[in-house]
Amino acid sequence: MSDDAAVDVSALAINVTIPEGLRWTDTRRGEEFTLTTLNVRLLPDGRLAAKAYGRPTGGGRGAYVSFPVPDRPELVALVDTAASRAGALWAAHRGLG
Repeated sequence: MSDDAAVDVSALAINVTIPEGLRWTDTRRGEEFTLTTLNVRLLPDGRLAAKAYGRPTGGGRGAYVSFPVPDRPELVALVDTAASRAGALWAAHRGLG
């Protein structure tokens, strides 16, 4: 395919490990979770959206439940840095195989 406009990319998303010092807890359905991973998506208008995921603090597998990412400068910086790093990695891809 030579025409980039003909390719419909429906999603661009990355998973980012939250560094230990930036992790937080939140409660859902009466269970406390420690948030350890961000899922960052590139929206069609170029903005980013992020959700946090984690494991129950009491242990166990728990449900795969998303949480909002707090508006903290260090988390905003993590999302921005991760998106820029992912963009550089995508731009430098070497194709399949």
